[in-house]
Amino acid sequence: MSSSISDLIVYKDNQIIVFNKPCGIPVQKDKTNDKCLEEIASSYCKHPVQLVHRLDRPTSGLVLFAKNKKALAYFNKALQQQAINKKYLAIVKNKPEEKETTLTHWIYRDGRNHKARIVAKEHTKGKKAELNYKVIGQSDSYYLLEIQPTTGRFHQIRCQLSAIECPIKGDVKYGYKRGNKDRSIQLHAAQLRFKHPTSGLEITVNAPTPIDKIWAYFNTPFQSLNP
Repeated sequence: MSSSISDLIVYKDNQIIVFNKPCGIPVQKDKTNDKCLEEIASSYCKHPVQLVHRLDRPTSGLVLFAKNKKALAYFNKALQQQAINKKYLAIVKNKPEEKETTLTHWIYRDGRNHKARIVAKEHTKGKKAELNYKVIGQSDSYYLLEIQPTTGRFHQIRCQLSAIECPIKGDVKYGYKRGNKDRSIQLHAAQLRFKHPTSGLEITVNAPTPIDKIWAYFNTPFQSLNP
């Protein structure tokens, strides 16, 4: 974690605050009882803040908090209307069959194993999961994907990429052969775009990728993440 909480903040005003979460920090309290980002954000703001959306513990990137209940209600409605645009970056070892496409699956949340599973469309507990991806970079060993989910299912990106035999680097839970030493996975919430709850102005927030040699190789400029 950064030596200063302020180093993690990428946007703030009197309604919202957005953090670039390092991998390994939970966004909310979990069974480990480790300090979570929600506690860090509330401590920084000197009052409780409300989490708008989740991000998996081994994933890095943007997390949005509302500073009051009115802003939270606004964002909850925006999520329901798919009015918050999210873009992720992922590094995979296997080359996707198509350079750019839409993936559609039905996902079942297996609470027992804390894992998402692909099921048939007819499954009584299956929920539709959809995302768009395109390959935007390549090295000798890896491929960089830009991903835009259109639904917000549990472990959706991780599960859907695994389903096309492109598990995310480090993600042993979803089929990658070897974990990263820090237990991170190469999935990064890189961009959020939304309308401000009071001004109505469109806000676009970008988060730099973690500092390591694999992300550094691709060094993706945010200009490539087109609206």
